[in-house]
Amino acid sequence: MDAGYTPKNLSFGSEGRDKLIKGITTIAEAVKSTLGPMGRTVLIESPSHVGGITVTKDGVTVARAVDLLDPVQNLAVRMMKEASTRTAASAGDGTTTAIVLTEAIVKAAEDVMTSGSNITEVLRYIQKESAAIQVALQAAAIPVTDELIKDVATISANNDAVVGGIISDTYANVGKDGIVTVERSQSADTYYETTQGLKIDRGYSSPMFINDMKKDECVLEDCYILVSDAEVSNILQIEKLLKPIIQEGKKLLIIAPCGINVVNTLSANVQKGVLKMATITPPSFGYKQHELMQDIALAVGAKYFSEKTGDDLSIIDFDDLGHVERIIVGREQTIIMTNEDRSGEAIEERVEQLWGAHELAKKKVDKDFILSRIASLTGGVGVIHVGGNTDLEQKELYDRVDDAVCAVRSALQDGILPGAGLALLETSRSYETKAAEDESQAEAFSILAHALIAPCRQILENAGLDFDTIYGSDLKAGHGYDAKRGLYGDLIELGVTDPCKVTKNALNNAVSVATTILSTNAIITMARSYEDVDN
Repeated sequence: MDAGYTPKNLSFGSEGRDKLIKGITTIAEAVKSTLGPMGRTVLIESPSHVGGITVTKDGVTVARAVDLLDPVQNLAVRMMKEASTRTAASAGDGTTTAIVLTEAIVKAAEDVMTSGSNITEVLRYIQKESAAIQVALQAAAIPVTDELIKDVATISANNDAVVGGIISDTYANVGKDGIVTVERSQSADTYYETTQGLKIDRGYSSPMFINDMKKDECVLEDCYILVSDAEVSNILQIEKLLKPIIQEGKKLLIIAPCGINVVNTLSANVQKGVLKMATITPPSFGYKQHELMQDIALAVGAKYFSEKTGDDLSIIDFDDLGHVERIIVGREQTIIMTNEDRSGEAIEERVEQLWGAHELAKKKVDKDFILSRIASLTGGVGVIHVGGNTDLEQKELYDRVDDAVCAVRSALQDGILPGAGLALLETSRSYETKAAEDESQAEAFSILAHALIAPCRQILENAGLDFDTIYGSDLKAGHGYDAKRGLYGDLIELGVTDPCKVTKNALNNAVSVATTILSTNAIITMARSYEDVDN
């Protein structure tokens, strides 16, 4: 037997699919109880959580905690995790909805399709209709106003009006193109901070540049900026630049790698009062550094001198420098207060390009990096510090705030739809009477008519309500039931909304996983023994 031989177990046909469906049902049962304003929390034991335990209503956190002993069932769980993770990465929220829809599609298909069904054709129709539904949802979405931001945040934060207010206030300060991030507070209080300008995660190269001893900062008003990734190894490289700076008493910030001798020479001149300046190293590394430096140069109006493009610092001219109103260089970060008029065509064009790149990026780390670049160019950075009296309380609140911030971000991009699962419910009813071209399409329509109701049904079930009683009679378009307040009405006006992007991505990922499982006929897993499980 080959040393690399690994025994496998094979499962075929309905037996294997039944195990996959059982795995889906198991993870769905754990996750879907969190859906909606009356959803319950889930208690999780895990060494990766604070104190080995966490309490959360965050669907993706619950999904990630689920692992099953049966290898085939666990394959379905892993696929569901991937769907929820993709939804969270692309839209920031909607993970529970994706899982609820996946289970509903699979179960509806099991009920509708028979042994004589053309499975391939039925699934092809489902995928085609899913794409059409997403287009229709986007067409029906309405733009987010300042007033609606609080509603979106409140709903996503489990109807916490305080959290919704904090998020709304943060966005009011940084603007709709600004970026809001979430961090853990060092106290029990939850609050936000905003920075208007450019934040660079690099501090002064030498403490001798400090001119505000009380705060350990170097503050430079009406300052010029040199931006380069080429090392300044000799002071003579920038001699031509330093002459007008010294002669006219101007202030300078150098964002470039500087040799130790250069830093010592410049800082010594600062101490003598000859120069008013500071140096910091470029942020990040590799390709990220190059792109960030391009953004910085664009934002401050400087020419970017880069080794990658063969630029030579010795030819730098005073006109190549950027200029800003105020710079605060601290121990670990630099804040650049840019000029008020930063809405030039070049910046607008760069931001538009970055949003396009954000849509195409597949990895969450790449998306986050692009968002940080957009924030730098648009000048709005807000940080919400989440507090709590205990680690468990802080972790649970952190998950809700993070979800709510991501939901607002998605809503600002693609608009909002009526919440409480109503948008999908209204879509499902259109399939009840829609004419089909053939039997396979009719089966696909029937599956979608049953499955798209699932999120709305689950929200009501978690509130102890009966779906058929609540939605037994026809309602006006956009009118539904607010389970938290117990009343009917226009859900947008009631503040019960869902980001369109979240709903679209949840449906897209659910259909992807469900059709994969339904089309599976053979499953190969690693052979396991009880000793493997115990270990």
